[in-house]
Amino acid sequence: MKLAELCDTSTSYIGQIEIGNRFPSIEMIEKISKSLQIKPHLLFLEEDDADTQAAAVPPLPPISTVPERVKGELLRQLNAAVTRIVKKL
Repeated sequence: MKLAELCDTSTSYIGQIEIGNRFPSIEMIEKISKSLQIKPHLLFLEEDDADTQAAAVPPLPPISTVPERVKGELLRQLNAAVTRIVKKL
């Protein structure tokens, strides 16, 4: 509940992220990492790896196995993030 409050979102949305039914936007990843006071990449490490912060990032699945809708959403989010960064320069 506290994380949802800190991220200005609903507890059900955070719950959906936790169980893998939803993938957070880049903006939400930033909010979650700031709320937890950790670097965003640590959200994607296994628990043991995150504790040591020394493990390598797990390998990505082959692009051919990623559903087209996921590819499209990731590309949309990446483009939006790059646009925001460029506007800040």
